[in-house]
Amino acid sequence: MKGPLFYAKILLFGEYGIIKDSKGLAIPFNTYRGALKSSQDLSGNREVSNKNLMHFYEHLASLDTDLVSFNLKGLKTDIENGMYFDSSIPQGYGIGSSGALVASIYDKYAYEKITVLENLTREKLLNLKDVFSLMESFFHGQSSGLDPLNSYLSLPILINSKDNLEPAGIPSQKKGKGAVFLLDSEQIGETEPMVNIFMNKMKNEGFRKMISEEFSIITDACIEDFLRGNVKSLFGNVKSLSKIVLKNFKPMIPDAFHKVWENGIRSNDYYLKLCGSGGGGYILGFAEDYEKAQKSLKDYRLELVYRF
Repeated sequence: MKGPLFYAKILLFGEYGIIKDSKGLAIPFNTYRGALKSSQDLSGNREVSNKNLMHFYEHLASLDTDLVSFNLKGLKTDIENGMYFDSSIPQGYGIGSSGALVASIYDKYAYEKITVLENLTREKLLNLKDVFSLMESFFHGQSSGLDPLNSYLSLPILINSKDNLEPAGIPSQKKGKGAVFLLDSEQIGETEPMVNIFMNKMKNEGFRKMISEEFSIITDACIEDFLRGNVKSLFGNVKSLSKIVLKNFKPMIPDAFHKVWENGIRSNDYYLKLCGSGGGGYILGFAEDYEKAQKSLKDYRLELVYRF
């Protein structure tokens, strides 16, 4: 048995803001992927994955919802017969490792599933997002459902608000100097503690004001620029966003990268922002001249995501 492939995702813009109903833009990242497989020889990572799937099955079996129902008997039998999730998506890196797993289980075991081939109305997208949120809460305690949605549809998704999602057409890549890239912090990040820090910060009136009057407005401007291909304006706004994040989200940025972050803003060689919830994993970078950024960041592992 081998299931279809489900890809990683990158939230280009909108980390934390989407929790508070500002815009977000997520794109599939096809470099990393995962699929359900089966083996009689369960050892190492396969065995760990198989055990995790059994815990996930128990979570799905305990859900009390009218939103979705699963072929639980088939799922349990397949797990008992050696099913595991074979994935190259690094865990704790902010690019949707659990989202790809959730998407693969929904695809194979959900009854009356919404398929990619349908006319994806806003209602269907929200229904899928709600289902995936319920499923993925097993991994994060609280989930927006966006990671599995992106992985399942393998389409760029524009989040206008919690109740307003749409597939987005992004400009095709060019062979220009500019780039979006990932910087490997070589640390694992955990979503739940980072989200808890954010929620505690939101109790502070000054922080809430910054989110609504600075962070959300600049994020929305970045998304608008990216979708319209306004590259010059985009980099100005990304620089502003990078400054706001460094000032207000320091706990989410690994200590070793505070100076690296500042250097980018000062030199204009690159601008960094959070990739997902932060705390480790990947950091997202934007550069008008990728070669220059590579030289400035020569001590770190970079991965290309998109060319301007």
